[in-house]
Amino acid sequence: MFTQQIGRNGRHVGQVARRLARAGQVRGYAAPASSGGGFRRATSMALVGLTFSTVGAAGMWYTLQQSGMGFFSDEDSLKRFVPGDDEARLVEETINKHPLVAELRANPNLTESRPHMKMPVSYRSHTLTGAALAGPGKMAVPPYVWLEEGGKSIVCISYVGDDLCGHPGIVHGGFLATMLDEGLARCCFGALPHNIAVTANLSVDYRKPTPAGSFLVLRATTTKVDGRKAWVKGHIELLADPGEKPAILTEATGLFISPKYASMMPKIA
Repeated sequence: MFTQQIGRNGRHVGQVARRLARAGQVRGYAAPASSGGGFRRATSMALVGLTFSTVGAAGMWYTLQQSGMGFFSDEDSLKRFVPGDDEARLVEETINKHPLVAELRANPNLTESRPHMKMPVSYRSHTLTGAALAGPGKMAVPPYVWLEEGGKSIVCISYVGDDLCGHPGIVHGGFLATMLDEGLARCCFGALPHNIAVTANLSVDYRKPTPAGSFLVLRATTTKVDGRKAWVKGHIELLADPGEKPAILTEATGLFISPKYASMMPKIA
């Protein structure tokens, strides 16, 4: 079945999951109105709690790094995935032999990586696209990503199998929205403080049904940056053969914001 799908679709050859450190909950007790002592005491305790939570996160980060469990570099991420079955091996081979990939790799303004493979296993196992939606019949291999410096643009190539459908043979629209959410956000990371953003708004337009068993290309561009805010537009298209016009399947625009608390978080990308 997979071989048939590759043949059928080959010519066309889809978080910040963060725990915000929370200050311990403080109950303010009565104090003289003129002194403001209760408020100051509660504020001080909250700041102490937040400080120690942040220090604890930093300490855990340092421990991960020292034990070889920290986040990996872009270059290392390209070496960490080993196909474990025929489906994954065929997908890897098809992607790596495609002329678009050769073109992207020859562009000195782009940095290649596999973002999910930058994560240690203990972290990736709790992510949606890196774990729950990955594997045989789903996202058989981790997506390849090419980023332009400064958060200007992104190109991502993925393969989507039969088990991520809404209707038989048609990729679920919610999955495509998830791809666009992550892809557009990742596009603008480099343009924002602390290299991180959360989604404030995402608008998706579905143009054509996306066939399962397809190689998909996500393209996005950062259109505007204002302080901690970035606006991004992008789309998902089928991976086309040279000379063919790619079929655009889904389009999206989004607003992404670098959160204020990001300054207290270890940099992970």
